[in-house]
Amino acid sequence: MAKAKQIFACTSCGGVQTKWLGKCPDCGAWDSLVAERLTPKAKTDPRADATKAWTAASHDGPGPDLPAPATGARSIASVDPNAGQLAHRIATGLGELDRVLGGGIVPGSAVLVGGDPGIGKSTLLLQAAGALAMRGHRVLYVSSEESAEQVQMRAARLGVAEQAELFVLSDTSLARIGEQAGRVLGSSDDLDTDDASPAPGTHKPPVMIIDSVQMIYNPELDAFPGSLTQLRRCTAELVFMAKATGAAVIMVGHVTKDGILAGPRLLEHLVDAVLYFEGDRYHAHRIVRAVKNRFGSTLELGLFEMTGSGLREAPHGVLIAAAGGGADAPPRPGTVVCPVQTGTRTLLVEIQALTATGFPGAVKRKSAGLDASRLAMLIAVLEQHAGLRLADRDIFASVVGGIKVAEPAADLALLLAIAGAQMKRALPPRSCAIGEVGLGGEVRPVAQLDQRLLEAARLGFTTILVPKGQRVTLPKRPKDATEPAPTILAVADVMAAIDQLATVPKAAARAAT
Repeated sequence: MAKAKQIFACTSCGGVQTKWLGKCPDCGAWDSLVAERLTPKAKTDPRADATKAWTAASHDGPGPDLPAPATGARSIASVDPNAGQLAHRIATGLGELDRVLGGGIVPGSAVLVGGDPGIGKSTLLLQAAGALAMRGHRVLYVSSEESAEQVQMRAARLGVAEQAELFVLSDTSLARIGEQAGRVLGSSDDLDTDDASPAPGTHKPPVMIIDSVQMIYNPELDAFPGSLTQLRRCTAELVFMAKATGAAVIMVGHVTKDGILAGPRLLEHLVDAVLYFEGDRYHAHRIVRAVKNRFGSTLELGLFEMTGSGLREAPHGVLIAAAGGGADAPPRPGTVVCPVQTGTRTLLVEIQALTATGFPGAVKRKSAGLDASRLAMLIAVLEQHAGLRLADRDIFASVVGGIKVAEPAADLALLLAIAGAQMKRALPPRSCAIGEVGLGGEVRPVAQLDQRLLEAARLGFTTILVPKGQRVTLPKRPKDATEPAPTILAVADVMAAIDQLATVPKAAARAAT
């Protein structure tokens, strides 16, 4: 019998060492090496093991009606981009999720979804599973943490419990999952449904959801579920299963207290796309963003709102409405709205700032959703070019709604929010600001200004501060429009922008708060 070998795997990068070290030599993480026992097995090919159970249980053969991949080397000039799986994307029925994925799920791809506990990952995927089943795709929802009855209760609350093409499996064995996936997704016979089998040529790519991958285990491995050995092997077999059968696999991964996916970063390298489901569990809004996507952009954001009946897709500008702001909100010192660009969409977010008396030499500079270095830079610009004394003031800045703003186009809005909080002034109602601020106090041009103006005008903003000297194209107004066209105020420097701040009466300030 083969002798077990002890190795030390890094929980940060997945690197393997022969002895324990205080610092991982591959990624530099401290105290990240964990001991594991590795027993050599006869079966060492995860690609063969991945499809064995599926093929044995499937009666129709693996794979949907998609073009077979070429096996030999070809000239790149002879490759047809419209003949691959990218041309057969699966629309989930949730537009915000499809946006982040690049237009839908690619058949044969593996997607890893992470997020804090209780944030709504299972709710999002179960809603997507119901929408896919409604469109005729067979979906297998594998729950390794809940029973089938618990999943059914949640599906009933979300309104997807009556979908005949949605199957649920409560199991943690990878072999059993592969067998049931082949029976349910790869076969049209012996299923517990009264629906007729699809006609030849109309079979739609199936989808399998694993919730969560940390609890799945391979019984042939001498390791506990959730260990690095099990995670690497099970994820690799699931990815190989997706590639060999054409079924899309979506896996849920837990995150650590630092906000990264639990287990080695090797999991992120194995899959095709990595999505993060973010937000404050005590607030309604949720954000889906991609940190890796082989089939689309990583700049897109998906916005959702958590309700009693599940997640609801959020329209443009909902972050402002939820915060009590928006175009019709009364003026409030320290609050400025800015159109920010995230991928192909424009979001109008509310930037808030607060100044308070601090102790010289120990003042606080805190930011949430903003770059702390840019906050410090703008404070210095205000002191140098606007004459504001902020050296003895505690300054707090945040973006309402939990979204992160990193682009320089929000500099002007953040600067005006800080100045307004200090001077007790605010922009007039239905106003917003766009612009990058330089170290010389100048307001510099920004990219995609026309798209930002169009979205601000659509949401009812009538006064927009923009950089002076940048070409501005006013958005076309419909013929039946009753509201006036937005007024464009070009500002050359920070003093010209601060001059637009108006004194807020005390009664209005109390009403705003």
